[in-house]
Amino acid sequence: MKKSLKQGIALTPPEIVKELDRYIIGQDDAKRSVAIALRNRWRRQMVTGDIKDEIIPANILMIGPTGVGKTEISRRLAALAGAPFVKVEASKFTEVGYVGRDVESMVRDLVDVAIVQVRREYEEEVEAKAQKLANKRILELLTPKRPKTKDDNDEEIERRERIKRKLKSQLDEGVLEDRQIEVSVPESTIPTVEIFSPMGMEEMGLNISEMFDGIMPKKTKRRKVSITEARKILTQQEMDNLIDQDKVIDNALVRAQETGIIFIDEIDKVVPTSSSGGSGPDVSREGVQRDMLPIIEGSNVVTKYGLVRTNHILFIAAGAFHGSSPSDLIPELQGRLPIRVELDSLSREDFVRILTEPENSLIKQHKALLETEGILLDFSENAIEEIASIADRINSQTENIGARRLHTIMTNLLEDIMFDAADIKSRKVKITKTTVSSRLKDILADEDLTKYIL
Repeated sequence: MKKSLKQGIALTPPEIVKELDRYIIGQDDAKRSVAIALRNRWRRQMVTGDIKDEIIPANILMIGPTGVGKTEISRRLAALAGAPFVKVEASKFTEVGYVGRDVESMVRDLVDVAIVQVRREYEEEVEAKAQKLANKRILELLTPKRPKTKDDNDEEIERRERIKRKLKSQLDEGVLEDRQIEVSVPESTIPTVEIFSPMGMEEMGLNISEMFDGIMPKKTKRRKVSITEARKILTQQEMDNLIDQDKVIDNALVRAQETGIIFIDEIDKVVPTSSSGGSGPDVSREGVQRDMLPIIEGSNVVTKYGLVRTNHILFIAAGAFHGSSPSDLIPELQGRLPIRVELDSLSREDFVRILTEPENSLIKQHKALLETEGILLDFSENAIEEIASIADRINSQTENIGARRLHTIMTNLLEDIMFDAADIKSRKVKITKTTVSSRLKDILADEDLTKYIL
């Protein structure tokens, strides 16, 4: 059941968990925590009085190996809420003074996502009206141009109207879609320039194209396109005219501030390691943590659309913490992530469920891909169990990459079928335990090959 944006944010925690169960197997503790966090967003919106501004979100720290669903839980949560969502990797950031991304860029990314999201919603509202206006312009372009004169009689005027009505009828029936017409499109006269600047320059809103657009008049050029293509171009132009961009920006800023979710992955990678000795690539790790503090705690970040307060943005951090622990984070940052959830490693039984139960399971995806070529792919139960067993065994023997191991195994298992799909005579392909064993036996027999391929 697809929820609208307004409905999604009002879901109760059990309903949120139920929605997450459609795509993510297990991890009940993590689902409960994020469900409560999302519901608290709605509860805060219902609060009246000054206390509303004092209620801040309880940020979450997810702890668990890769491939167990940390990112997917956060992404699905944002989709349910209709909230702006960005995923960033802590390892990409450096503290001020080092070459790399500064931590404030995550907030600017969130605002950009909110702008696109709000803009899309406004476009949906005015699309029908924009299409009507676009069709009207197409009709004008199709109608023969002849200046009116004082000598025109009623018969001539009626003839023109008759032609116009006929063209409109043909246009409505879709019989003119391939006809070529000329339309005006904006001409880009600003060359692309790469600017090497000090870190943080983006916060000044430096946009060369926008600067020149404000100074120089917009140029257009004539393009000859089909009516189908012209309708898309003209509809977009009409939507641009109907939408108030200032209102889009204002609403997007509010949405980013009030409902935005920032997922910080690999936060354990900014924990200094004992082997670094305070030099090399680890030198700025603690500095990155300290730069994150004011963002997560609540501060004002400058974007090209205006100031953004981060007080009510929900931060969900995640890390495997293989060689470290959450207590190795600086104490101040630990305090900004008060809710801690440990995600479980995936078992063989989990892999079986992951392959079959979610609405976007790998088996369903591959079936859908091959159905486009008329091939019906069928997996037996023992084949699915064998795939799960292989994934579990390899994860235990080599690096544990969680459910991502299933992608690798499925790709190798179905490689020949995917390659020869167009030439396969049998329209129904059955995958059994024997098929899985015979297809992967050579790889599994060679330990070095297993590490390299699977």
